[in-house]
Amino acid sequence: MTGVQTCALPISESVERALANAYVGRKNRKRDFRRLWITRISAACALNSINYSKFMGLYLKSGGKLNRKMLSEIAIHDPEYFSSLVKGIRLSS
Repeated sequence: MTGVQTCALPISESVERALANAYVGRKNRKRDFRRLWITRISAACALNSINYSKFMGLYLKSGGKLNRKMLSEIAIHDPEYFSSLVKGIRLSS
C-alpha cells in the first residue's frame, strides 16, 4: 500500500503538518495582501509625481487615519479623490 498508511501515527503526523502549513499560509496571505496594497498605492503615487515612502510619511505626519487597504481601494476606485488627497498632503507639509 502506498501513500498514508492506516496506522494512527502517520495520520496524526499528517494532521500536524497540515495545521503547521495552514498557520504559515495565513501569515503568508497577510504578507501578500500588504505587498499588493503597497504596490497599488505606489502606482497611484507615481501618477501623482510622488513616491510611496514620501506619501506615507507625509500622510501619517498629517494625522491620516486610513490604513493601506483603504488607501489602495481609494487609489483604484476613485483616482480623482486620491489625487486631491495627495495635493492636500503636499499643501499641509
